[in-house]
Amino acid sequence: MASDPPAPAWQVLVAAHATSAAPRRLSTRAVLVRLAAGLAAVLVAVAALAGFGAQWLAEREAVNDAAQVTNVLADAVVRPVLTDGLAAGEADALAAFDDTVRAQILGDDVIRVKVWSTGGRVLYADEPQLIGRTFALDDAQRAALAAPSTRAAVSDLAEDENEFETGSRLLEVYRPLWTPSGQQLLFEVYYPYEPVAARSAELWRGFAGVTTSSLLLLVVLTAPIVWTLLRQLRGAEARRAELLQRAVDASDAERRRIAGSLHDGPVQELVATSYGAEAAAVAADARGEEEGAAGMREVAGAVRGNVRVLRSLLVDIYPASLTASGLASALHDLAATARSRGVEVVLDLRAPLDALADAHERLIYRIAQEALRNAVAHAAPCTVTVTLTAERGRLELLVADDGRGFEAAEVLDAPEEGHLGLRVLRDLATDAGAELALATAPGHGTRWRLRLTDTPRETP
Repeated sequence: MASDPPAPAWQVLVAAHATSAAPRRLSTRAVLVRLAAGLAAVLVAVAALAGFGAQWLAEREAVNDAAQVTNVLADAVVRPVLTDGLAAGEADALAAFDDTVRAQILGDDVIRVKVWSTGGRVLYADEPQLIGRTFALDDAQRAALAAPSTRAAVSDLAEDENEFETGSRLLEVYRPLWTPSGQQLLFEVYYPYEPVAARSAELWRGFAGVTTSSLLLLVVLTAPIVWTLLRQLRGAEARRAELLQRAVDASDAERRRIAGSLHDGPVQELVATSYGAEAAAVAADARGEEEGAAGMREVAGAVRGNVRVLRSLLVDIYPASLTASGLASALHDLAATARSRGVEVVLDLRAPLDALADAHERLIYRIAQEALRNAVAHAAPCTVTVTLTAERGRLELLVADDGRGFEAAEVLDAPEEGHLGLRVLRDLATDAGAELALATAPGHGTRWRLRLTDTPRETP
């Protein structure tokens, strides 16, 4: 015995998402918190930039000062005692030069002195272990010799020539000098970096103080403006909410007015017409005019049929039972309307309908209404089961019919005019932020599934 083919799989048409139908109220506290966070971020950024700027300026100042001091030392102290014997490595000349350096140059402000040959050989250093050693000249040293000038920078203590230096940074200055015979040498002086750090901190405090006070003054000046704007925004938000509510109320009132006009006008007149036709049929029977009586009874039946159609339309336009009697009564009215059009409807309502939020009641009603319309238009005669359940804070509406079904891909990709209900169902679910899924195939009926998060009805 062949088994039944599997039911069509669910195809999610609209994924659940946060809806913007009910925007959050503008919170003054939230705005102030964001402004404070923004101000704090600006202060942190300014402090960081001020730190970099202060260090850069302090180094520039220190480098320029060191270059000027080195020029003075070179011209006033070193040049008079610089001899050809020092360049030749004579011990007496070296000792005399060392005495001058230690007496007049070395101290807290100068921690290292070197004299280089143009080939990179250390002719003199206050650290004796460096004398006589040869190192490759760097770009700054060669530039100072090639175009005689004073070059100053923050030193790289990772180089071999600085193996006896301590700390992480020093200021070094290069300056060319010439012996009495005209031999070019390179005079090098190292200065401590600590004054640079002290100057950097001083500049940073100045920048930070000025910037912080300026920002605080800006906050004080703009606070009244921000507060006024917040009040205006709150007022505009309140007016917008009021206008939206008025629009909803006006739409509801207009639908109610149209339904009332149809009920009190054409429907009542058609009912009176049906009564008149019946009375005319009875009178024709009394006169023995059987053929005329049959005709009048056909007219009365057609008029009553039109009255039923109009009353069903009134329920669609304005489901009075949804507001007056609740969702269950409104769904029963929908079922009765569908039954009058050749569709058998079975209701299975398990959710606590009395606790549903008004917006959820309206959405469930509209989805069920549109699904039943589709069943009447495209699947009748058939049986439709409407199931509403609630589990773990989630509502689920299932509308399933055993009609002929359809090819979902063809209809969804290029919906025909006869399937406009698909677009309506999608729009309803999208606006509410709910999930809408469809399962159908030719010969397998159609199932619609709506899922949404349950929100309890607000109580006064």
